[in-house]
Amino acid sequence: MNQSIDIAGEELLMLPQKALYWPREAMLIIADIHFGKAAAFRALGVPVPSGTTSVNLLALDDLLAARPVRHIVFLGDFLHARAAHAGATLAAMQRWRERHPGLLLTLVRGNHDARAGDPSARLGITVVDEPHVIGPFAFCHHPDIMTPSYVLAGHVHPVYRLRSGWDALRLPCFLVGRRRMVLPSFGAFTGGHPVTPLPDERLFVSSGEAVLEVP
Repeated sequence: MNQSIDIAGEELLMLPQKALYWPREAMLIIADIHFGKAAAFRALGVPVPSGTTSVNLLALDDLLAARPVRHIVFLGDFLHARAAHAGATLAAMQRWRERHPGLLLTLVRGNHDARAGDPSARLGITVVDEPHVIGPFAFCHHPDIMTPSYVLAGHVHPVYRLRSGWDALRLPCFLVGRRRMVLPSFGAFTGGHPVTPLPDERLFVSSGEAVLEVP
């Protein structure tokens, strides 16, 4: 179940798949996908699972199949590190791109992108610096960018800890304030940072099946 919210006079949908959808623009907004993060860890000798690139691409396919999408905007940290340029990772991404040749792709550079370098030109991604303004929104990686537009950002990988007695559960969340929204990280191998909403912020958690506001 999606959660609809009105921001700057526009309807946005917070999706259980940890993404944001702008219906009027048929735009999917993704934060912190971190392609190649597992490969970067394996290059350092850390035995982490493989296949996270495929998981991320399948998750994107599921979103594209569920609603009309003309444009995907990635809010930074598209690539995790230089190791993300490994041949197998790039080949998988290229095959995905070939299945969606008409899709507009924009990457707002994040801190990891600065170290990893821009993605291959063969992927047909327009790469821009923050803030990237479209309509009333400033598409950013960092939430603290100063701009008169409403900020949509990532970087934090926010999660919220729900407690019930001795039990606790960490769920990815959207933080929605008067001037900015922070999206959860989309990537399959990205972890999360526990957050506490400020007095003027609303918090919405995703269970994977629904997005619900935490009172």
